[in-house]
Amino acid sequence: MKQETFDSALRSTWQMVSKMYNKEASKFDSTMATGFALLSIDAEGTPSTTLGPKMGMEPTSLSRLLNTMEERNLIYRTQHPNDGRSVLIHLTEFGVAKREDSKSVVLHFNQEIEKSISKKKIQHFFEVMQYIKEKANEFEHFQPQL
Repeated sequence: MKQETFDSALRSTWQMVSKMYNKEASKFDSTMATGFALLSIDAEGTPSTTLGPKMGMEPTSLSRLLNTMEERNLIYRTQHPNDGRSVLIHLTEFGVAKREDSKSVVLHFNQEIEKSISKKKIQHFFEVMQYIKEKANEFEHFQPQL
């Protein structure tokens, strides 16, 4: 029997979780990406330049998402008070309400997992995920000798 690789396990699991989150988000006339953005924006505003890396999104995709969110009155933009070249993203009152919807879905999913898995296994999961992140970061900087 062929052994599953770490990357295929991560990818297939994330696809299933993503599909579930999108299904849940659709009940609120939203998407997983919008929900994730709502959860990633701080109360005092978040610089748009830090939002992309925080969410793992490319600038073009993030720009499209933010434009859609602004059209839906979920966010508004202001100039950064300390850096005139930077823009802060803020939640509107409607955005704050929608953020609560997203938060409740995420918390419910996490509670369901925590009910079924021991604290020790959950701790090990996060330790392994941290190790994988570190190895991926090292590998990203690895230059093979030709």
